[in-house]
Amino acid sequence: MSLTVVITGANRGIGLELARQYAADGAQVIAVVRCPSEPLQALGVSIVDGIDVGQDVAVEQLGQQAATLPPIDVLINNAGILNSESLPAPDFDRMRQQFEVNALGPLRVTTALRPQLAAGSKVVLITSRMGSITDNSSGGMYGYRSSKAALNAIGASLAQDLRGDGIAVGLLHPGYVRTDMTGHQGQVSPAQAAQGLRARIEALDIDTTGQFLHANGESLPW
Repeated sequence: MSLTVVITGANRGIGLELARQYAADGAQVIAVVRCPSEPLQALGVSIVDGIDVGQDVAVEQLGQQAATLPPIDVLINNAGILNSESLPAPDFDRMRQQFEVNALGPLRVTTALRPQLAAGSKVVLITSRMGSITDNSSGGMYGYRSSKAALNAIGASLAQDLRGDGIAVGLLHPGYVRTDMTGHQGQVSPAQAAQGLRARIEALDIDTTGQFLHANGESLPW
């Protein structure tokens, strides 16, 4: 039986590559995006557009459509944004936007689609090692770092709250990936990142719920 996989932010980068790989393996992919890209449309997957995960109203609309969706095997909260704020004048509006999208967005989406999650389902949060407080040795990036740290805290709580229902939660860092978000600088391609993430998702179960892992399997510090 094929998987049903929901992916937010699937119009480009890692999300697009995850959609491509899952679809190629026969999964039923549902891409949740603000605006579909031509490469996404070319995959022939189901698309739910007009959904900005940083907006309450938009995700409420997604929730209203939840009953029309099939039961979800894997929910991948991938949508995110990166802005760079530093001293002496961090842009607080851009920091707030990152909190809305990177931290609250996955919680909004998971809550909205909760009716389609059941025992055996997996909720994945695409986070970043830049959300690790222990690992921060270079400073800066106030909005991105703190929004991902908040996402990690949200993921840890989701893992506890959904454990009793048999739903596993994974917090996964894709690596330094060459995408539009990173200015196409990085150590791995979107295809390589997606392969690593899929391996971690496949291994995810209720016994490993709540772990913060690199796509290569390395355990990351909080």
